[in-house]
Amino acid sequence: MLHGTSRAQATWPSKAVRFVVPFAPGGSSEIVARATAVELGKLLGQSVFVDNKPGGAGNVAMAEVARAEDQHTLVLGHIGTLAVNPYIFDKLPYQPNKDFRPISLLAKVPSLYVVPAELPVKNLKEFVALAKSKPGKLNYGSAGNGSAGHLGMEVLKMATETFILHVPYRGTGPQLTDLLAGRLDAACVGAPAVMQFIKAGKLRCIATGSPQRLAQLPDVPTVAEQGYPGFEMTQWYGLMAPASLPQPAADKLAAAAARAMREPAALEMLAKDAAIAVGSTPAEFAKFIAAEQKRWQPVIARAQIKPD
Repeated sequence: MLHGTSRAQATWPSKAVRFVVPFAPGGSSEIVARATAVELGKLLGQSVFVDNKPGGAGNVAMAEVARAEDQHTLVLGHIGTLAVNPYIFDKLPYQPNKDFRPISLLAKVPSLYVVPAELPVKNLKEFVALAKSKPGKLNYGSAGNGSAGHLGMEVLKMATETFILHVPYRGTGPQLTDLLAGRLDAACVGAPAVMQFIKAGKLRCIATGSPQRLAQLPDVPTVAEQGYPGFEMTQWYGLMAPASLPQPAADKLAAAAARAMREPAALEMLAKDAAIAVGSTPAEFAKFIAAEQKRWQPVIARAQIKPD
């Protein structure tokens, strides 16, 4: 029996590994997934390819991977699919805590509060003043109902007591198109997806959701610094496998994933876009997911967030 177990661990993976991202290309999820996939492929000795499969607030991809039996299909877990969707959908086509094995928390991504360069505000205080002077006249975009950006803006609205209209999109990419064109007044977006536009002067970051200022944006104060102590909004991404993946393979994958997040190339790629590499154990990731579910359930109830 032991011989068979060690052999299974040694032979897995026996072919290319499909790494499913439940969102459209162009967002933080793809950047984290690609940084992970490259290093994971080297460590596992098989290619790991990213497969974007958007739809249904991530539910389409999660349901497909939950049922995958080829033992070579993984999925990028996310605040939305693991900690939000269970509370906004009456019925999910997957069970987050039963259908998957948490493998490793890969990275945390600070949420940035951004506005088009043309909007006449330089910081959060000025934005809040503008929003309060025009209740319901300003709008903000998100990658969809229940997305991290949607949650991030709703939490900010609660903290600042402002009324700003939500415009949901089908992914970060389409949302950014309208934000850059000035058709949206604001957004809460993961740092990797917008850093290039902030540096180019096309978007202005009025606050970061991180606990401390970001090295990449040293002059931008956090939300907490600007009058809202204790405020924090970060997105997170982790590696999940179907529950059917054998334990030896899961152990091998977890060790490789944690190591991948410490590889210089991955660290450099993520740091360039202000993403923070983590690389946790499965037990640490499971505990983290449970804490996030507990955190977001009351926020979702208060904001009355519903699916598209």
